[in-house]
Amino acid sequence: MRILVVEDNRQLVSTVFQYFEERGHELDVAPDGVTGLHLATSNSYDAVILDWMLPRMDGPDVLKRLREDHGSAVPVLMLTARDELPDKITGFRSGADDYLTKPFELPELEVRLEALFLRAQGRTAQKRLVVGDLSLDLRSLEATRQGQSLHLYPACRKLLEVLMRASPAAVPRQQLEYALWGDDPPDANLLRSHIYELRRSVDGPFSTKLIQTLPRVGYRLAAAATQARQAAE
Repeated sequence: MRILVVEDNRQLVSTVFQYFEERGHELDVAPDGVTGLHLATSNSYDAVILDWMLPRMDGPDVLKRLREDHGSAVPVLMLTARDELPDKITGFRSGADDYLTKPFELPELEVRLEALFLRAQGRTAQKRLVVGDLSLDLRSLEATRQGQSLHLYPACRKLLEVLMRASPAAVPRQQLEYALWGDDPPDANLLRSHIYELRRSVDGPFSTKLIQTLPRVGYRLAAAATQARQAAE
């Protein structure tokens, strides 16, 4: 995803940049509302992270200008310490698509942004996911690679869908655990077991491996050409 971060807290911006760029996302930053509005209307973004209290123009005003004056439908997530219900109502009525209060966990922020992006792109209604020579039919739930049908257990099929939707970006372990078990994940070894089974089906019979383990981060599924380009960089 290409993300615009409109936030004047430099430490928070640095933390968000490091987390998201390590996972293959591209980010721009605006330290105030006026710059944020200019960037949001001058460039194409998949999502905007917007703080409430900003120099020069606050978040709700940026949102109103973005929606009413410029007709932009870019997904916007408001990120703020203001957690009272009236503040949330103001944020949504200003045009926010989601609202996350500080302090927050970075994996939750990423999951929320990806959900906004998928809705905006209409990918939730997509019929087939394709990464390289791997394909997943979302109607029949049949996975194939090089035309060969793959046997997948339900948990492995869900993991494959999450990885393919995010490809070529990395998916944190926490996000994969949430996709399978919600807010109550079991022992971490169970996720590793499912990943092992998924690898046996997706990569085992083939010379080119698509699923990568990123230590201390999570997993990524990427086509061979993408992996080669990233390695060269």
